[in-house]
Amino acid sequence: MTTFRAGWYVIYTKPRHEKKVNARLAENHIHSFLPTRKTLRVWHDRKKIVDEPLFPSYIFIYLDNMQSYYRGADAEGALYYVRTGKEIARVGETVVNNIKLISGQADDIEISDNRFQPGRQLVISQGPLTGLSCEVVETSGNCRLLVRVELLQRSILLKLPEESLMTI
Repeated sequence: MTTFRAGWYVIYTKPRHEKKVNARLAENHIHSFLPTRKTLRVWHDRKKIVDEPLFPSYIFIYLDNMQSYYRGADAEGALYYVRTGKEIARVGETVVNNIKLISGQADDIEISDNRFQPGRQLVISQGPLTGLSCEVVETSGNCRLLVRVELLQRSILLKLPEESLMTI
């Protein structure tokens, strides 16, 4: 790493260690974000609603200097930073903000690794996400809000009623 730029990065963790790594980063005063969704888990004797990571084994981390870079890499359960070539890959602030908005407000979230054609650029006019400009695609005959996370090759889809959208 020749020059350091402050911003959002992604750490790859050991399987099922996302919450532990997130807690370790918080203990070290490093700002991190673990997007989760509530899912119903069914065992043979009970049912329970649990928080599971949207992106298994990935945590978003905000690094502002080299010291936080090394402390993040040394967190117990963290394996390495996601890279593109020889450089660690940055995630745009708008992508992280959109994920925060959607994961905090929506229950019907779907993660897809499909590649989507560019959709219509619209603005949400009703509900808790009012004012958010978004990309809307059609899947299975339904309009869905799309947040692309190119670095992880994933997309977040959220079902929205057609009447809550307006053109820019």
